[in-house]
Amino acid sequence: MSPAEEERSLPLPERWPRASKFALSACAAAVAELVTFPLDLTKTRLQIQGEAAVRRNGAAAGQAAPYRGMLRTAAGIVQEEGVGKLWQGATPAIYRHIVYSGVRMVTYEHIRDSMLGKPENERFPLWKAVVGGMSAGAIGQFVASPTDLVKVQMQMEGKRKLEGKPLRFRGVHHAFLKILSEGGIRGLWAGWVPNVQRAALVNMGDLTTYDSVKHFLLLNTPLVDNSVTHSVSSACSGLVAAVLGTPADVVKTRIMNQPRDKQGRGLLYKSSMDCLIQTVQGEGFMSLYKGFIPTWMRMAPWSLVFWLTYEQIRRMWGVSSF
Repeated sequence: MSPAEEERSLPLPERWPRASKFALSACAAAVAELVTFPLDLTKTRLQIQGEAAVRRNGAAAGQAAPYRGMLRTAAGIVQEEGVGKLWQGATPAIYRHIVYSGVRMVTYEHIRDSMLGKPENERFPLWKAVVGGMSAGAIGQFVASPTDLVKVQMQMEGKRKLEGKPLRFRGVHHAFLKILSEGGIRGLWAGWVPNVQRAALVNMGDLTTYDSVKHFLLLNTPLVDNSVTHSVSSACSGLVAAVLGTPADVVKTRIMNQPRDKQGRGLLYKSSMDCLIQTVQGEGFMSLYKGFIPTWMRMAPWSLVFWLTYEQIRRMWGVSSF
């Protein structure tokens, strides 16, 4: 058998390992996103409410809904807009996670195994896991930033309709084209700096914590590489990711949702640091944790669904455990 024929006879995961891992992580992320998306919508609405910059600039004066908490916000969306609106913006969110999760997972494993040289069945230094997690999250989010921008803006369309404002988009593709026509290629990456900052922090919590906790349990407890270990690791990763990522997520959401001039420059915030300062000065430090409960309540089941699905899919396809 020639080398070419021998290569063609190999299973897909062995012939195209990175492409296979990208596809498997994208599938797991799409499942997790659909299951937990209503919590993401609720979180986004909470983060927008009560913006000091909006009040100061007179935008939507007197029309902003009061801060109502997670459950009342979710119930209000159902009562005022319908149950289906809990999945408003789900399509770009799935697009985003196909790109984001695929890139970050492949990048993290490459950095961990090839660049940082993770040893087999030995303790992996925490600082190396942190470097790998933050780098993979930043790279994945930068690539996926345009889809995140569309998701955030589409999530606010139901609220605009209730406030009597015209809808900005007819659908996902129209949103992409409109943002592109108004701000150019640069406009698709509006808010990418806080977006990347948030992703680096979230992945330091998610990827780093999951990888570290899982292998700590395998090396130091009687637990084996099964669903119980994956569940415990994902629960820890979801909590740490929510604590680290919520402030940057608030800043990212506000910058992405702010109105812009014809040159694509924000009318409320000059930069992510300006948004951070205005938010703390105008609303207090704890405003950076607006939406923390739905963020955590979403990240915990998201991590659980994603990691359990991802590990099982890898096993089914004959790919080694993460």
